[in-house]
Amino acid sequence: MDGNGRWARRRGLPRTAGHTAGEEALANLVRDAVKRDIGWLTVFGFSTENWVRPISEVRHILGLHRKLFGRVEELKANDVRIRWIGRPFDEPGSRTPANVQRAIRQAIEDTSGCTGMTLTVAFDYGSRAEIARAVSRSLRASPTPTAADISANVYEPELPPVDVLIRTSGELRISNYLLWQLPGAKLHFTERPWPEIDGTDLDIALALLKS
Repeated sequence: MDGNGRWARRRGLPRTAGHTAGEEALANLVRDAVKRDIGWLTVFGFSTENWVRPISEVRHILGLHRKLFGRVEELKANDVRIRWIGRPFDEPGSRTPANVQRAIRQAIEDTSGCTGMTLTVAFDYGSRAEIARAVSRSLRASPTPTAADISANVYEPELPPVDVLIRTSGELRISNYLLWQLPGAKLHFTERPWPEIDGTDLDIALALLKS
């Protein structure tokens, strides 16, 4: 979900205003995805590298994620189950604050009965860290782990392979995101920053599956 800061700068607003607009854009996109009968939507909310941003900006983003995970009634109304991927809270290196951890756990529990779309939020997430952890755990069971072994040890083994990756804000890179799950995925690159993303981009991305 890239381009929040640039969206705000073009309007003479602080970066935090862009992140706030981005959170609202996500809420709208979830509704659009449900209308299109999309089964799985995974969004890159905060990477393992994002902690180096200014403290005030990080605090604002953390607050928005608490708000996101707190939209339980809206998610349930749309039959959306929420999941999370990132560095496990109880393992070395995890930096997710306790209040965000609680919000994540509560949202997962409260929406566990939903059977429509699964919304997975990647927070404190980095794909290289995920793969390294999965390989390490696989090696405990076998000195020659298979791809299936590694797939069983990623953060969320239930997450299916990615069909389409949407990259916003004119960036032509993957940025350490779902590298294990991406082989074979279609790629949709758009100049539009994340706060401007809507169902139109979903339609363009979905059309790639028919090409």
